[in-house]
Amino acid sequence: MTLCDTGPLVALIDRDDLHHQRCVDTLAALPPIPLITTWPCLTEAMHLLDRAGGQPTQDELWGFLADGLLRLYLPAADEWQRLRQFMNEYADMPLDMADASLASAAEHLGERMLFSLDQPLRAVILANGDTFDIRP
Repeated sequence: MTLCDTGPLVALIDRDDLHHQRCVDTLAALPPIPLITTWPCLTEAMHLLDRAGGQPTQDELWGFLADGLLRLYLPAADEWQRLRQFMNEYADMPLDMADASLASAAEHLGERMLFSLDQPLRAVILANGDTFDIRP
């Protein structure tokens, strides 16, 4: 299982994205699917894909879910508190809600591998002292 940030979700679909081929190549080298993402990352990707190509590109992302390439991590009811802690702790980066949701999901799932183009996430330290293993 690999956690997946917004950037690769957009780049895999938007063939005009600067990182498209790099993300396609990285996906091929990752452990077998599924990728796991969070609601904030999915929402952010849908917004960016709307700007990149409208509803057809958004529907491709829905297709990732329908085809099992992507699964949605569902947080616990009180998990928002951990997101808030991450955002406060890393406010100088800044760490946005999508990034914080990935860090919280990583803690809950015990997963360090992250498919992301977001370099500041390398500085995030999870509760057990681990950092992300970021690809590419």
